[in-house]
Amino acid sequence: MINELLWVLLLAANFLAILLAYRLFGKVGLYSWIAASVIIANIQVLKLVEVFGFVTAMGNIIYGTIFLATDILNENHGKEDAQKAVWIGFFALIFVTIVMQITLKFTPHPEDFISPALQSIFELLPRITIASLTAYMISQFHDIWMFNLLKKKTKGKYLWLRNNISTFLSQLIDNVIFTWIAFVGFFGLFGWGLVFEWEIIIQIFFVTLVMKYIVAILDTPFIYWAKKMKEESS
Repeated sequence: MINELLWVLLLAANFLAILLAYRLFGKVGLYSWIAASVIIANIQVLKLVEVFGFVTAMGNIIYGTIFLATDILNENHGKEDAQKAVWIGFFALIFVTIVMQITLKFTPHPEDFISPALQSIFELLPRITIASLTAYMISQFHDIWMFNLLKKKTKGKYLWLRNNISTFLSQLIDNVIFTWIAFVGFFGLFGWGLVFEWEIIIQIFFVTLVMKYIVAILDTPFIYWAKKMKEESS
């Protein structure tokens, strides 16, 4: 049960950290959180674990909090700030990918023992980055659009419903795009074939989606908490 306990601990730590970032730094805290989360999620996703009896990739929790962060920005500060946050995350991941690819080209010193580990982690980053950025941009802008549409339809009411519907649909879009590019590939085109067997890929897809939905449901009290923070500071 160690993985299950760690999963719950990681979930709580992420939710509390995002609220702390918002409390201490306001919008800037959420911008920083999104930039860091996009990078961390794309490193974590390379690790497979078994949780609750299912195989899944890491990164589901912290990536799910990006939707929470943009929904908080959307609700408390407006659509433009939420869109700005998405572009900040895009820039952060592109920059890290470029820098790390150049870093890997350096010839290591004979005493170096870290390079093989860095190579293992970051040599797959270009493919993961393309998958992640494609899924990230499409799903995040869909989330912002859907959240605003529902906000207009509900006249600013039912925050819990807007938060969950927009995130659920956007997470589905994100999962389909990311799983296909990152793990399925293009059947050998560009050298990108299957990373895992179909059975594992399908299991990762559904388990990841369920976990993202759990994160989305559980983040509902935290978006209300963030809204209360904004009201108290006004």
